[in-house]
Amino acid sequence: MTLAPLGDKVVLKAIKEEETTKSGIVLPGQAKDKPSQGEVVAVGPGGTVDGNEVKMQVKKGDKVIYSKYAGTDVELDGDDFIIVSQSDILAVIKK
Repeated sequence: MTLAPLGDKVVLKAIKEEETTKSGIVLPGQAKDKPSQGEVVAVGPGGTVDGNEVKMQVKKGDKVIYSKYAGTDVELDGDDFIIVSQSDILAVIKK
């Protein structure tokens, strides 16, 4: 199965963050924040959302930073995804 987002929605696969700090301290489960970086898996068509024209600015494969508490968590075929509005994406990570 695949996810096909509608409107201005974007499907992200969260990028797991390190479980230890740079100084070597192991973080327990409660101390870890929800990931805020992800890879774009699918992008909706854009179009008109709430009366405003929306042009999609991200594409499949982009690595992005999104709002920590945004989106809806979805599990499909054993994989975890997050569906967010494009407006919840704060930046594209470029190297």
